[in-house]
Order: sequence, then structure tokens, then C-alpha cells
Amino acid sequence: MNEAVAATEDLSATLGHEFAQPALLIEALTHASALGRRSHRAPAKLRGYERLEFLGDRVLGLVVAELLWRRFPDEAEGPLTRRHTQLVRRETLTEVAREIDLARHVILSSGEQAARTAEGGGILADVCEAVIAALYLDGGLPAAARFIERHWAPRIEAASSPPRDPKTALQEWAQGRGLGLPLYETIKTEGPPHERHFTVRVSVTTLSPQTATGTSKRAAEIAAAAALLAQIAPEGTR
Repeated sequence: MNEAVAATEDLSATLGHEFAQPALLIEALTHASALGRRSHRAPAKLRGYERLEFLGDRVLGLVVAELLWRRFPDEAEGPLTRRHTQLVRRETLTEVAREIDLARHVILSSGEQAARTAEGGGILADVCEAVIAALYLDGGLPAAARFIERHWAPRIEAASSPPRDPKTALQEWAQGRGLGLPLYETIKTEGPPHERHFTVRVSVTTLSPQTATGTSKRAAEIAAAAALLAQIAPEGTR
């Protein structure tokens, strides 16, 4: 597939790895919508990125966990977990994908290209994980780790203290005042399957409910909790 091979040429340089098996990178970049575009040059068993995404998620989690374990030798499991969650979430993967201009390389059907599907955060996060898996399978853990460290180590250094999950902070604030647990309700789900957007409302007794939208229910819940905390700041941040 000439167009697929062309899509990987400068990306390999950006990733810092020359692929012995370019088909792995092509698979990592291939959206399911493009599978019907096979030509006589395409790999016979070309698949979409989903299986590689599954593996890449685990590789990323392992490498980031080791980076954190080495960088913060005196930190307990709880703070390390909060740091880890922040670093492997879809939003961070999307940021990295945009740093390396990954959307330009995603292989889509003509219809999805017209819809600019590759620019969506959900697709970019998934493809970024798939690319990590391709690096791992082609060059072993060192190849994947080099890429991850290059893009995640600066984020680790930038966070001087463990992030505080807004949902946890809101729950602690509410329970500390005998108000019970915050109530989260999904009030709207919209968008195509590959780019869902969820709108969530959170309410706590005595406070005005707040709503927020995200590309996952958890992201929307976190944003809504942050909005409610902002309503009670500075008290809510103590």
C-alpha cells in the first residue's frame, strides 16, 4: 500500500526508530474504516490498530510506572498512583500525539478523512498507544521506552507534587461537612462511536449543580467536579 508506506517515512524519524517490520507501524496507524481500501500491495492480514492499542496501553503503563518509581524513591504508593493516572490518561496521550503530528499519518477511509476524524482526541489517544505497541514489538522494550521517556519525562519533572483528583477532593470536602457523596449524572451522550462526548452533572447538597463535557464519562465527571470546587474556592481547596 504505497500511501501507507509513505505515511510512515517521516514518522519513523520522529519516533526515533527505524522499523524492521514497517507493517507493524502501518497497522498501528490504520483506522478500521480504511480496511476496505486494500490493494494488491497491501499486507494480506492488515488489521486496524485496536489490538496494538490494547498492548500499547500496558507497555505505557509499565514504563511510566518505572519512571515514577525511580524519580520519586521516597514517595508512597498513593501519590505515585495519582501521578501515574494523570500521565497515562487519554488527555495526556492526545497531547503527545499532537506533539508528533500523529493525525497527519493516520490511515482513514475517504469519508473519515473528509470528516477529519483523525483530529479527534479519542482517535489520537488510541493510535498513540498502538504506535507504542508497534515500537515495542519491533524494537523491544528499549525502543518503546525511549519514545515514552522522551515525551513523558518532561511531564513528570513538571509536576512538583502529585495531582489531586478533583473527584476525590470534592468527595472529601462534602463528607467532611456531613453532606454525603456527590451525585454524578450523565445527562447527554452525543457524537459518533469513535468520538463520543459525554455531558455530566454533579450535585452536592446546598450547592448549585455544575455540568461539564468530556470524551469519556470519567473526564466529564472530573471536569464537573473541578467546576464545583471552583464554586466553593478557596474553601474547597483547603
